[in-house]
Amino acid sequence: MEIKTLPIAELRKLLAAVSDHGKQHLIEVEADLLQTTYLLSEAIEKLSTSFTAVHEAVCEQQQVLDALVAKYAIEKPVLEKLETFKSKIGEEVNVAVTSLQFQDLTSQLIARTIKRVNGLKDLLHEVESHSNEMDPSHEHEEIVKFLEEISNSLHVGSHALSGGLRRSVGQKDMATGEIDLF
Repeated sequence: MEIKTLPIAELRKLLAAVSDHGKQHLIEVEADLLQTTYLLSEAIEKLSTSFTAVHEAVCEQQQVLDALVAKYAIEKPVLEKLETFKSKIGEEVNVAVTSLQFQDLTSQLIARTIKRVNGLKDLLHEVESHSNEMDPSHEHEEIVKFLEEISNSLHVGSHALSGGLRRSVGQKDMATGEIDLF
């Protein structure tokens, strides 16, 4: 059975609906990602403050211990044990603070995701802009041209996004951090 006419009006409505709904969902995704970034920043700031306070309290405690060691004759095994605890606490606080670098990593990933969302919104805008009325006498040629333009836009947009967004984030794992506050 040969189809003589394409359902152009229905196709335009479908494209407009896909574009509208898609853009609306992408706006919500972008808002959620921005809120996630904000919440991560707040959490990291509080954790950093907390770890700094722990470090300061440990330093003050160490001063008290040093004064007690100087005043009283403390046996060498006890001194060695205290020194081991001091080193262990310092190492653990350093590891915890260095681990907080995940904020930078997640921020990079979220920024890339937002760029992808914006690329999809642009593509949907392109789809919407081509869903306008077409001259009935040239509907077939215009729909072919429209589909070719959409395909080309998708290819160009996808290539542009993947060129700038497929890179990994700036740090492979937490253990290679450069932060050493204590």
